[in-house]
Amino acid sequence: MKLNFTYLILFFVCQFSIAQTKVADNFFRDFNYDNAAELYKEALKKEDSTEHILSRLGDCYFNISKVKEAAFWYKKAIDKYPNINSDYVYKYIQTLRAQKKYEEAIEFVKIFNKNNKKDRRIKDIEKFNLDTYSELSSTEKVYVKIENLPLNTKYSDFGSFEKDNKLYFYSTWVKDSITNEKELYELNNEPYLNIFESEITIENNKKVFSNAAKLNSEINTKNDHEGLVTITNDGNTMYFTRNNVNKKEKRRYNKSGSSNLKLYKATKVDNTWTNIEELPFNNENFDFTAPTLTPDNKTLIFSSNMDSGYGQTDLYKVAINDDGTFGEPINLGPKINTEGNEKFPFVAKDSTLYFSSDANINLGLLDIFESNILKTNTDIEVKNLGAPFNSSFDDFCYFIDTETNTGYFSSNREGGQGGDDIYAFGKLKCEQIVKGLIRDELTNELLSKATVSLINIDGKILERYQTKEDGYYEFKIDCEKTYTILAEKPIYRPDNIEFETSAINQEEIEIDLSLKPLIIDNEIVINPIFFDFDKSNIRPDAAYELENIVAVMREHPKMVIKIESHTDSRGNDSYNMKLSDRRAKSTRDYLFSRGIAKDRIQSAIGYGESQILNRCKNGVKCTDEEHEENRRSKFIITNNYK
Repeated sequence: MKLNFTYLILFFVCQFSIAQTKVADNFFRDFNYDNAAELYKEALKKEDSTEHILSRLGDCYFNISKVKEAAFWYKKAIDKYPNINSDYVYKYIQTLRAQKKYEEAIEFVKIFNKNNKKDRRIKDIEKFNLDTYSELSSTEKVYVKIENLPLNTKYSDFGSFEKDNKLYFYSTWVKDSITNEKELYELNNEPYLNIFESEITIENNKKVFSNAAKLNSEINTKNDHEGLVTITNDGNTMYFTRNNVNKKEKRRYNKSGSSNLKLYKATKVDNTWTNIEELPFNNENFDFTAPTLTPDNKTLIFSSNMDSGYGQTDLYKVAINDDGTFGEPINLGPKINTEGNEKFPFVAKDSTLYFSSDANINLGLLDIFESNILKTNTDIEVKNLGAPFNSSFDDFCYFIDTETNTGYFSSNREGGQGGDDIYAFGKLKCEQIVKGLIRDELTNELLSKATVSLINIDGKILERYQTKEDGYYEFKIDCEKTYTILAEKPIYRPDNIEFETSAINQEEIEIDLSLKPLIIDNEIVINPIFFDFDKSNIRPDAAYELENIVAVMREHPKMVIKIESHTDSRGNDSYNMKLSDRRAKSTRDYLFSRGIAKDRIQSAIGYGESQILNRCKNGVKCTDEEHEENRRSKFIITNNYK
């Protein structure tokens, strides 16, 4: 009898444990993860640690972003059940990333990829190394200022859409404390999510948010969630997410007992959102959420867990026809969607697609990514935005105005005011200063009225500055670019220098330029003018130099000059005399062709080899450089021109 009694006790304990697990499963099904976790733990005391209980405990904590606890239970499940569903291995990898245990995460990535070769959640295995994580989490060379919005509360506040100086966001915030349990969401005992709007004004170049309030009750229901909106360019149509409800605002359930999310449309009448319509492609068996519009408002992109997708939640697009009807939803494809979760899409004005995903190379949980998929059919890229937008926590609901480079994102990262918080950001340009002095090369005198130009790599003049008595110039420039500084002043030879900027913000670069004067004593001095062998016609390179003579004479309209042309000693003396004379007169004629009056050129005479400057006279062996010294043209000023 004692033996039978013992068996009876064990039987009832076993039955109670099974019942407890089933109750926990019911709580889990209804998203009440805290109660589910408590009951799963109780069940563990009375029965063996089954795969179901261990993995469910991991999920309970994973779904409320308690990654340390989730990692503990996932590891227990993986260690005890090596053939466990790969989804739990992936979630364990996510919890390791979220704790910044990247080395351990890399090892489990290898295991995951070995056992799941067709799974695309973790692509480019060779890129999974500590340097990758270090690069993603570093804010070096990233110039972004983020701010936790004052609108945030101790509850959940997330998602942002800015339109016509109003910020639309989603919050559980209520003005007065709630005591009626019917007005609380059973998952977290917080109020239901509603759509709020706040007025935006600019004070001292900073956005100020005020008069935050719920949208009218026709949009927001009492005992269901609303959120995640997008608004058409004309401001008159809103698409938003809501629980599946009927006309009396009562939640509707599908055959499995779940109330899924659906997409709805509202129109603005007399500044009030009304005429609520459910979109026709919704399906009660799946979630449809997070709508966003392409810039032309002809396509709606959203997230759904339809079984036609690649993973748990995918991104889809649907055409909005001219008559207001909709096409059939189309999956964005495997370049974007994985076996994991892709959700919270947003399309910027430049057609860049932003979304959150727990797949690819990320820092843990949900990260924000960008893609050019809406701009091209080839070379489609998906890029992790990295820190500070992404962290080891959930980061999602990205919004950016590409004209101002300002926007918002949501995160449950540490340091926030509540569960999920909204962060505002502004992308700051990495800028540097290039500055310097312009001097006379011969006297070292600081030059005033010199024109200094900033030129980009394409040769476009971006900015010009004229120096004052101090000879100083300064430009603000971008990091990691190539520029040229050009300095010019009449009666001086222009000078320029090309340089590259670094990636260091606010670095100052000093570049001084020295301009060589064209008038030295009583002569206009330019670089040597070269002629073809046995020719006297003006070559393009010679014309380029002669333009300096033109500039000086235009700057001094009373100036009169005489031109002298000289050769070296090689060749026949008589021939050199005639050749140099032809060249002198050809030079004179070029100046005439450029508008210099004939009476301003006193003479143009060739002197052949009669005025050799060095030892290289007839019969003396000299180098080419020594002979070159004698081949010259001189432009001698003959009057007091000032």
